[in-house]
Amino acid sequence: MEYIPNVLFTLILALGIGFFVRNIKKLSRNIRLGKDVDVSDNKPTRWKNMARIALGQSKMVVRPIPGILHIIVYVGFIIINIEVLEIIIDGVLGTHRIFAPLGKFYDILIGSFEILALLVIIAIIVFWLRRNIIKLKRFFKSEMSGWPKMDGNIILYFELVLMTLFLTMNGADYQLQQMGAVHYVEAGYFPVSQFIAEFFDGFSVSTLIVIERVCWWLHIVGILCFLNYLYYSKHLHILLAFPNTYYGKLTPKGQFKNNDAVTKEVKVMMDPSADPFAAPAEDAPMPEKFGASDVMDLSWVQLLNAYTCTECGRCTSECPANQTGKKLSPRKIMMDTRDRLEEVGKNMDSNKGVFVDDGKQLLDNYITKEELWACTSCNACVEACPVSIDPLSIIMDIRQYLVMEQSAAPSDLNNMMGNIENNGAPWPFNQMDRLNWKTES
Repeated sequence: MEYIPNVLFTLILALGIGFFVRNIKKLSRNIRLGKDVDVSDNKPTRWKNMARIALGQSKMVVRPIPGILHIIVYVGFIIINIEVLEIIIDGVLGTHRIFAPLGKFYDILIGSFEILALLVIIAIIVFWLRRNIIKLKRFFKSEMSGWPKMDGNIILYFELVLMTLFLTMNGADYQLQQMGAVHYVEAGYFPVSQFIAEFFDGFSVSTLIVIERVCWWLHIVGILCFLNYLYYSKHLHILLAFPNTYYGKLTPKGQFKNNDAVTKEVKVMMDPSADPFAAPAEDAPMPEKFGASDVMDLSWVQLLNAYTCTECGRCTSECPANQTGKKLSPRKIMMDTRDRLEEVGKNMDSNKGVFVDDGKQLLDNYITKEELWACTSCNACVEACPVSIDPLSIIMDIRQYLVMEQSAAPSDLNNMMGNIENNGAPWPFNQMDRLNWKTES
């Protein structure tokens, strides 16, 4: 009977980690639906970017108040995971505070955990107030209604409950240590939870053990639930921010990539030995699509971008098109891409791993032409993103599809391109008339 809690804990741990691994495999499969792209260059620079942006949070502190609060939550969760490691070992082996023999170092660890837990609670309360009382404008755009709005609050409640359980568990543990309860060795320093322990004065040992054990179980089960909730939440960036910043764009922001499909076609046209009227060979591959109309036409890095989106709205708040009332929201572009990718993934799950055409695509069914053509390609969204997401690359790829595959550019753009073709300039004037102004008196 004494081993039942250990077996139960091990089973819950295995189920929690197993479900998480299953979702990560699904996530990896969905990202790999994108086109292959070579991002193996400049590894030292990529490692530096990951360390500076993802680990160092350098772009978060551009806005100091939310940036510092985010760092507190971020550091708190990373460091407190050391405590989670102790809980897991204790749960499997049936021990209690197995790291206690570390002595003074253990005291410092527990003390720092508690101070960070308190700071995390304060930061969470401020974040909740900003969302629900102050109601910052960027959290209330049209794309943030329904699940995205709910998700932002759920994750705050999750974090608040986990930190409260941690401190309450320690408070009961501290009181049990003072009472000399069996199995509760005197270890750790409790600068925060010792005040919580004052509420437990007069409680019996058996009652305190129940409180401590209930908080212990709820805390670790809550962490496993939180881990598996990440896949369904914008907080997936906790895991993906690191690879996303590593694979982020290194070229200057104003430099657009050449389309390989266009390059191939131009090379064929310029090949003097090529017969433009020759029928394609039977085994010849289908010509590659110009641009993108669906998620499978994007690169895997762009799909990784979509899953990494934090929905913070910094990109949208900096977008000049959005500021002037136009429909474009770079955040919505990323959210739409992720939603479509999830839809494609569920389609494959239902059809034994094969995508069956569902009559939908990213263009029109998710992202409208009005949104795409509102973009000024200024890169403000790319500069603002705290985790190196590039919404502009998706916008430009879909625009390229509209122009080169559907000839569906706006009339003003068609007029300009016609003028360039006929007159060598965007303006509707004959080349011979360009210098007429010089001869006028």
